[in-house]
Formats: sequence, structure tokens, C-alpha cells
Amino acid sequence: MIKETYPVKADDMTCAGDVSARIKRHMKRLGIPSSIMRRVSVCTYEAEINLVIHSDGGQIDFEISEDRILVRARDVGPGIPDIDKAMTEGWSTASNEVRNMGFGAGMGLPNMKRNADEFAISSVVGEGTDISMIFHI
Repeated sequence: MIKETYPVKADDMTCAGDVSARIKRHMKRLGIPSSIMRRVSVCTYEAEINLVIHSDGGQIDFEISEDRILVRARDVGPGIPDIDKAMTEGWSTASNEVRNMGFGAGMGLPNMKRNADEFAISSVVGEGTDISMIFHI
């Protein structure tokens, strides 16, 4: 089993995407099938962008075992007051500045749920959000 933890800084758009790129390179070295690698990469990137845009920072945990990949994104931040609304395609709380950069379209969480084999999200307002995604190998 391989376990890695990657910190993600809030508001650091210059480094946004670095963690997901590192995870993709890691999967490539391990010979993970490209169909799985693509889905994991989409989800990891979406999670990382959400951490950068919406939180006060956090981390992405990446774990590979013989039969699955686990990606867990945890943040410190405002939390999500209405998870059902946040899971609606097109709904976003991103700032105009973030939207002008091409982010914040409200597709991150729906894309994560659609691409993961198993998806779970929990959030406490004022504390943060925890997202777990499993991909079967």
C-alpha cells in the first residue's frame, strides 16, 4: 500500500493543479490503467481547485492498494451550509475574480461524484469539508 499526503494552500492559484499533476505522475509510474488514471485525475484536480478557491487550506490524501485508490480532500474553512445545493450542477459560491479566471462554474462536486466509484462528502459550517472518493482497480 502507498500513502501520500499533499498540502494545498488557500488562494494560491499559481500552484493550483500541482498536487493533481504529481498524483497523475505517480499513478503513471505504477502502471495504473489510463481509464482509471483519467477519472482519478479529474477528481483530484476538482478537489484541489475547491481547496484553493473555497477553503482556508487543507490537504489531499492519496492511497493506493491492490484493488482501489482512495482520494480524500480535507479542508479548514467555512464549510458547506447546504450540501444538496452544492451538489447541483452550476451552483457556485466562487467570487467574480475566480470566475473571471475561468473557475467556479459549479461543476467540481458533481464531476467528482460522477467520476468516482464511491463518493462521500461531509461538512461542518465554520470548520471545514471532508470528501472521500474511491476508485476500484
